Amino acid sequence: MESLRIEIINPKAKILLKDLADMEIIRIKKDKIKSEFIELLNRLRRNSDNAPTLDEITKEVESVRKARYDK
Repeated sequence: MESLRIEIINPKAKILLKDLADMEIIRIKKDKIKSEFIELLNRLRRNSDNAPTLDEITKEVESVRKARYDK
């Protein structure tokens, strides 16, 4: 089995993909990784008054990566 990530430009293509899935030629899966991370982040933020924003987390990760690879 081969997996591909496809960006749909024309909405008609989505209908075609759904038809292929109905004929059991392809299987459509939604990318859950990002949504699961965002849900976790939202749950953690509800419990904290000073929770970091997604931008702050991204900056911290980038700075740690930079420090690691600059050695």
